[in-house]
Amino acid sequence: MKNQSNSQPPNSCLSAEQRHRSFLEFLPDPVFVFNLDNTVSYLNPAFEKVFGWSLTELEGKIVPFVPESAKDQTRLGIEKLYREKAIHGFETQRLTKDGRLLDIVVDGAIFYDDQERPAGQVITLRDVTQEKRVARTNQALFRIANSLYQYRKLEDRLEFIIKEVQELLAVRGASVILLDEEKQEFYFPVSNYDDSITGKRMKEIRFPADKGVAGHVYRTGKPQIVPDYPQSPYYFPVVDIKSGFQTLNMLDVPIQTPERMIGVLCAVNKKDGEFDQNDVEFLSAIASAVAFPIENARINEELRLSYEEVQTLSRAKDRVIHHLSHELKTPVSVLSASLGLLEKKLLGNHEDSIIRRILERAQRSLARILDMQYQVQDILRQRDYRTYNLLSALVDSCSDVLETLADEACEEGTASRNIKKRIDELFGPVESVSEEIQLDAFAENVIRELEPRFSHRKCRIHRYITPTPPVYIPKDVLYKIIEGLIRNAVENTPDSGVIEIGIREVASGSELEVRDFGIGITAENQKLIFGSQVTTAEPLQYATRKPYDFHAGGKGFDLLRMKIFSERYHFSIRMRSKRCIYIPEDTDSCPGDIDACRHCQTLEDCIRSGGTTMTVNFI
Repeated sequence: MKNQSNSQPPNSCLSAEQRHRSFLEFLPDPVFVFNLDNTVSYLNPAFEKVFGWSLTELEGKIVPFVPESAKDQTRLGIEKLYREKAIHGFETQRLTKDGRLLDIVVDGAIFYDDQERPAGQVITLRDVTQEKRVARTNQALFRIANSLYQYRKLEDRLEFIIKEVQELLAVRGASVILLDEEKQEFYFPVSNYDDSITGKRMKEIRFPADKGVAGHVYRTGKPQIVPDYPQSPYYFPVVDIKSGFQTLNMLDVPIQTPERMIGVLCAVNKKDGEFDQNDVEFLSAIASAVAFPIENARINEELRLSYEEVQTLSRAKDRVIHHLSHELKTPVSVLSASLGLLEKKLLGNHEDSIIRRILERAQRSLARILDMQYQVQDILRQRDYRTYNLLSALVDSCSDVLETLADEACEEGTASRNIKKRIDELFGPVESVSEEIQLDAFAENVIRELEPRFSHRKCRIHRYITPTPPVYIPKDVLYKIIEGLIRNAVENTPDSGVIEIGIREVASGSELEVRDFGIGITAENQKLIFGSQVTTAEPLQYATRKPYDFHAGGKGFDLLRMKIFSERYHFSIRMRSKRCIYIPEDTDSCPGDIDACRHCQTLEDCIRSGGTTMTVNFI
């Protein structure tokens, strides 16, 4: 083809050129002709259709479609073209007018003028983007299908999936967002970003299931492309703020089984161009392929955690039984000895059949309880006793002893009535009246009242109390909460240690925080601490000392009672704890005084080693 910049060719040549142009007009692949200075002399309609530029826009100009990443490769290709006079199957990438990056196969040749001098280049560009994308998608699906079975854990399986997504879509970050149906919150079990710190932060984030692009996809069940996320109607800045990552564009597709939608597959910040329908189809294909494996892995994970919880509860059951056994033995022994002394005092040298019969009945009942204590020890050695029979017999025997002791102190016929009255006083429902209380002032008064109770301890209380909005709760309940948290903190902090009490205003209302730098709680006990009567010390270490003594060994009900209060009076309570690094197991012991500890030489050593923070938020 003759360069248009030369002088007018003969009619025969012009006719040939016109025929060539007519042929190029109908070619499905883009064709363009370069002058020797690489400016455009001709574009066919297919070029305009694929790349977006017209001949009017580019004639006499250089086409601005070579991306930075392909410039060196393009220079080498041009050198090869001039050296070999033609090139075939040269693979590269080119940009469209609207910024999309296409995979291209180039064929080209040098053409000459009438004097056989090089006059320019004619180039055809075959767009293979879709072919390569389909091939990559098929390869990715094949890899996923063949590799997923290798990953038993849910987190490992998700990690593999999002790495495939991030690589194939060329994005800065990708996440699997799963739905916590009970709390109606989204969470990020796995995220992968170019910046690894962002991925770690994402794992700590939760947000409501009706917010953001994920919330929209969850409601509609349809994929969503968001080209300008900060300006979109689905913009929800909380995730970006907490992760420290700026989301510019986003593609979310639903992950769903035939029964329900379980989450969202998310890709953010496409490196080149914007997300398009091809990306939607690819990500949707991945989501469809992994929905069942994710659901199966999640079910397996829940089963594993349930199994571990059953094992933990079984150990907790043994601990409670051992705890009850220990608590039972001491008072029964004391009662038995006291009854012996009482018999000597009451009967002396004369016989009273009624008193003797009462005392013998009490001794028999105490003997039964003591015998059950030995049975408990046998249970812990795995002999064949059932907990139900043990506890039933325990209740019956305790009732018998109560009845007997009541007969000694009450007039005939009033025992049952007095016992019931006392039980109602201790355990019956009590209707406390809620009222507005100034938390900061109330807590100050409680702390001042409690301090003399642990004045024998060398624990220091640091207050960080600021004015807060009033809370709406019964006074006796608030007192029990503050007293319980402080007592637990003191009992778990060695002498010379520190306890911090903070009261502050937060966005949701008022917050009470009690932080000790004591022995901390093991991970296993943290799972159970709010759920049952579980003490955090091993039963063999348990000793009923005075309240506020180090490791006093409370009955284990304080935190359970606070949890019940939280449900009734609409506040939240949460715990963070780190077990002391020097005594990692429950069977390890702390001397209870920093000065006597061979590990902690200073207060700073003790503070760094472990501790527990209890936080109460009042709405």
